Amino acid sequence: MSDMLAFGRGVLERQPFSVFMGVELLAMEPGAAELALALRADHRQQHGYVHGGVISYLADSALAYAGGSVLGDSLTLEFKINYLRPGRGRRLVARARVTGSGRSQAVCHCDVFAVDDDGETLCATAQGTIWKVEPRRAQA
Repeated sequence: MSDMLAFGRGVLERQPFSVFMGVELLAMEPGAAELALALRADHRQQHGYVHGGVISYLADSALAYAGGSVLGDSLTLEFKINYLRPGRGRRLVARARVTGSGRSQAVCHCDVFAVDDDGETLCATAQGTIWKVEPRRAQA
């Protein structure tokens, strides 16, 4: 396992909401990240599809990990998501990559796939800006 992936998994373990959701960081390398979520009944809405908020959470997290892979400690500044198809299946996989970066921001793209026995189906695509967190200065 790479040092970057190990570091990213450590960060994920310190995020109570991510632990609650059950997300797993599968890959993290400079400029890219991949997360997966095994779907549970409580991830679904009334029609049996994955709730849009769950898909959005996974995309946001993947964007932040991809951006963080080139910026260091970072947060999502903004993002937009397009839902293409209902999420269904056993699992979601989000694959994000940096499309451009500077000293303090990175623009990233993410595709979210629903996975079942027949393979992967693209269910959403997102783009976001990730912002490097500046260390806090000590108060005098």
